[in-house]
Parts: sequence; structure tokens; C-alpha cells
Amino acid sequence: MAKATEVVAALIRKDGKFLAFQRPGYKARGHLWEFVGGKVEKGETGEEALIRECREELAVEVSVGKIYYEVTHVYPDLTVRLTLFDAEIVRGEPTLLEHEAMAWIAPEEAARFAFCPADEEILRKIREEKERGEWQ
Repeated sequence: MAKATEVVAALIRKDGKFLAFQRPGYKARGHLWEFVGGKVEKGETGEEALIRECREELAVEVSVGKIYYEVTHVYPDLTVRLTLFDAEIVRGEPTLLEHEAMAWIAPEEAARFAFCPADEEILRKIREEKERGEWQ
């Protein structure tokens, strides 16, 4: 198996929903939905990369919390090791600088959106937490 690309993403929550974004059509996995984030660059921690990615993609400052979930997924063109962090927007309003659309999604609504395959395990965990009354 090829070396995994380290990727980080933000789980941003509000009023029982989470924030998701639709990838631009010209990128790999175009038009699919995802959590905001991106690749960790050499010399960065995951937290630093997530702060940078949120600034670059959404023009917001975030506070990064604990790791919510980690998953490794093999796509035909690459293997990603995705670390999803709890995060909170502390300055700014999300602006679509790279994505086509954004939506606040309740866990029970997630199935109506076509997410990137690497996110499916995460969505399953979110739905299970909602069913157990642990989702906030």
C-alpha cells in the first residue's frame, strides 16, 4: 500500500448540526460533500494545518479541539489518513473561497448528501451518537 497522505478536517457544530462543504467539480471527487480541511504540509502539526486550511478555504479563524475520529481510506488514486478534529469558528463567517456550496446538516439528514467515501465511517459514528442521545 502506498504511503498515506495526512489529511485533517474540522467537525464544526451548531444547534445539533454540523457544517459540510461541496467540493468543486474540477477537483478529484468533485461535487461530493466533505468536512473542511486539507493536507498537512511538511513541518506542520495537524492542528496548525487545520487552522491554515480553514483560513485559506473559508476565511475564518478556528479553535481546534480534540480528535473526534481518525480513519484511513484507500481511493483509486491515493490513500488518505484523515484526522477529524472538533473545531469552533472563533472569528469570521464562512466564505466559500474554494467550495461550491455549504450546508448545516443534522445527522439524520446526512444520507441525503453524497459525501466523500472517506467520510462514511465518520457519518456512521455521528448518526450512532445522535441515536444514543450523545450528539450535541
